[in-house]
Amino acid sequence: MEIPLEDLVQLAKEGHKESLEGLISRIQDRVYGLALRMLGNPADAEDAAQEILIKIITRLNSFRAESKFTSWAFRVATNHLLTTRKRRAEIRAMSFEEHVAWVEREIVADRPTLQPNIEWALVQQEARLLCIQSMLLCLSRPLRIAYILSDVFDLKSQEAAHVLDITPAAYRKRLARARKSLLTFLSNHCHFMNAENRCRCERVAPLAVRAGAIDPEKLVFTQHPCRSREKELPLDYLEQLDSLQRLAALFKSHPDYVAPNTYLETLRDLINKGRVVYFQ
Repeated sequence: MEIPLEDLVQLAKEGHKESLEGLISRIQDRVYGLALRMLGNPADAEDAAQEILIKIITRLNSFRAESKFTSWAFRVATNHLLTTRKRRAEIRAMSFEEHVAWVEREIVADRPTLQPNIEWALVQQEARLLCIQSMLLCLSRPLRIAYILSDVFDLKSQEAAHVLDITPAAYRKRLARARKSLLTFLSNHCHFMNAENRCRCERVAPLAVRAGAIDPEKLVFTQHPCRSREKELPLDYLEQLDSLQRLAALFKSHPDYVAPNTYLETLRDLINKGRVVYFQ
């Protein structure tokens, strides 16, 4: 039987290192997944997630069980992600308008020759995942985190508002603005949201390769380790949903990424060397 997170926290506070490691093992994937969706680059997300996990460890004494531990951990994570310096993908991110201009310009250009040695099915999948991530980066950080907490991690507005330390009304306004921006863009340009749109992954994939946005030899998202979901929904299932449900289903089609397996070893080493001190 799995030990409740709150019990692991209490044992960790009492100095049980195995409980501390168990706690980190249970939350690291969610912390890393949140960082990756916020920052858009696995290497940057790996660094940020490790920084967040260290903050969680060193601040365990401030957890008073007044909320779920996952909510408290998300608050530590979101505070870090909202205030950290801009990372590589954020610096390169386009606006919605720039995305439209790029897609329209490339689609009407000459179609590049498909190289026979490339697995184009995987490249098309990479193009879809990259596009989904790019859409998140078009949002400001406050809108981006509001959307991710709700429609990717399924937090209710009350809990998400607590995580962000704002009122539920303010949170709902941010979420509504994020959804409206994403829905407007995708409804007007994405084939998955509207079959009449010209932007299709099989058309964009070779263009993205030509532009250098995708390296067929190093697929960032398609080849990233991830957890299998109990129930994978086919993308044609989107057709059966209303617009907001379809929007959420599209972003949830991004895999549940697995955090690097080096986290526990690194944190254990930092603790043993006294570079990270947690409450005992």
